[in-house]
Amino acid sequence: MNLPIIGQPLETEHIDLLKAFTKGARHSILQMVTNAQSGHPGGSLSTIDYFSTLYAFLIGQTGEKVVVSNGHISPCVYATLAEMGYIPKDEVVQNFRKAGSIYEGHITRHVKGIDYGTGPLGIGVSVASAFALGAKKKGKNEKAYFVMGDGEAQEGQVHEMIHFAKHHNLKNLIGFMDYNKVQLTASLKDTLDIDVIKTFEAGHWKVIECDGHDFQDIWRALSEAQNSESPVIIIGHTIMGQGSNFMQAAGEANNPEWHGKAPKPEDIAEDLATLTLTSEEELTLENFRTANISFKPESNKYPELLSELNINTGTPITYTSETLTDCRTAYGKALLDLAKNNKEVVALTADLKGSVMTKFVSEELPEQYIECGIAEQHMISAAGGMSLDNFIPFASTFGAFISSRAKDQARVNDINYCNVKMVATHCGLSVGEDGPTHQAIDDMGSFLGLFNTHVIEPADPNQTDHIIRYIASHFGNFYVRMGRHKFPVITKEDGTPFYNANYKYEYGKCDLIREGSDITIAASGAAITEALKARDMLEGISVEVIAVSSIKKFDQTLINSISKTKKVITVEDHNPVSGLGGQLAAHLTESGLNVDFFETIGVREYQLSGTQPELYKIAGIDAEAITEVAKKITQ
Repeated sequence: MNLPIIGQPLETEHIDLLKAFTKGARHSILQMVTNAQSGHPGGSLSTIDYFSTLYAFLIGQTGEKVVVSNGHISPCVYATLAEMGYIPKDEVVQNFRKAGSIYEGHITRHVKGIDYGTGPLGIGVSVASAFALGAKKKGKNEKAYFVMGDGEAQEGQVHEMIHFAKHHNLKNLIGFMDYNKVQLTASLKDTLDIDVIKTFEAGHWKVIECDGHDFQDIWRALSEAQNSESPVIIIGHTIMGQGSNFMQAAGEANNPEWHGKAPKPEDIAEDLATLTLTSEEELTLENFRTANISFKPESNKYPELLSELNINTGTPITYTSETLTDCRTAYGKALLDLAKNNKEVVALTADLKGSVMTKFVSEELPEQYIECGIAEQHMISAAGGMSLDNFIPFASTFGAFISSRAKDQARVNDINYCNVKMVATHCGLSVGEDGPTHQAIDDMGSFLGLFNTHVIEPADPNQTDHIIRYIASHFGNFYVRMGRHKFPVITKEDGTPFYNANYKYEYGKCDLIREGSDITIAASGAAITEALKARDMLEGISVEVIAVSSIKKFDQTLINSISKTKKVITVEDHNPVSGLGGQLAAHLTESGLNVDFFETIGVREYQLSGTQPELYKIAGIDAEAITEVAKKITQ
């Protein structure tokens, strides 16, 4: 078979192929959900005609990336990949949604041919836009595709992506909306009556409408989309359950019955008989797979967490003992040095480059700076896409936003084994006068349950520099938090910088800053400086100060100290319940290490506006508060 030519109508043999392709795929879709007695057949059946055309005549030759944002239509995706010969049809039909199977209910990167696993709606479109931006930055003449549901346009993140794609002139981004006018609980009109066409037109996208069940019209729309001067959305007018005599009538009536409900075997017996491929159709598909599909996807790779990446980390910047600066400035300067040495290092920011200090990259290396606007959710998902496209993305905003508003997006990146470096500034009471909405005091807790995300809080600007270079050169998602205020560089007893040029950071490393024998003060971030002040104020009490860089991992340095003193005070600019205090208490319990005293000092209620010193005093996390607790437990 000769493949169709962009811009020219499909020939009879092309349409016959697609009829056989979708016939076999619909058979697989119905078998999958029936065998599993769960799944989403309705949208899978309404989208399969577009999928077959896209994959058979474009993706099968180009290998361009496709992100399915409405990941619940996994039966459609798996059936398509099976007809393409990418995955074994019998295996996916029998094991769909079964325990121990990679064919999960929502699409997953464990399956060959899937570029990003999705589920929560709105996320995939942002990832696709990042793939389009990545191709553009690499100078590649490649498209990036996404598929979404019509109800999905109600998600705010979709609107964030629409503006981002237009702003960055992503004319290589092509989306398809399955406009079957049915959502989970009711019709689109009855649930939330939005105008999906005007939504994209308002964002200055090119809108192309087509009959989503007419191969000729689908091909016309895809052809027209190839040479657009703006991002494209193809609105495919479809029917939920199309192709199933048992389900289609409900779809035509905009009845959501078959959105997420599996039929009984007897209900679809007639459908399966009608959709069984003839031997001639089987041969046509086999010949097509052999002669016309040149792109063969490889299995996705999952590097070992914390494994080293091949990048140039540059030379650490050491701030002198006399320097008074903030960790965010040290972050920005380290990031600029990394970006100068590595073209794949990029900085993403949500309208805060002057606050989070990505301004240094923006000013000197604008091609490696990506402005996302006030769109934190889109930014984190886009960073996930960039990371799977061989970039090393640093995504930065305030801690209150990245850990709350974009938590869902960070979680899905975690599931996808991405390589995103989330660096949050303005954390804790350090943000001061901005008040409780901006004082992130629970942000570390947001990431404790994520298995592939590491959390870090640097002790001072010098350690910040080393940490930023470390996370750039080690695989995995990271969340690094820091405050806003300036404070002194931590020094050794002789007055020289503790975190000097010879210091080597390792994830989970705890540092013995001052030796002592009576009490162990385990502190994180700027609270370490307060602990050192308290130590100097405590006459007659020998205090050992340990700097803790991660609340997910504690090393032997800290354990040895606690075993020696048997008295522990934890100090943090964070809620201790989900921070250092709570985590260390759990660790000691699990380790069977008994102590005589264990006190946590942290932020225990929302604070109002005030300067950093004022708020530290009011909340009881400053040096004076630490001394009072130390005196109490040593009496």
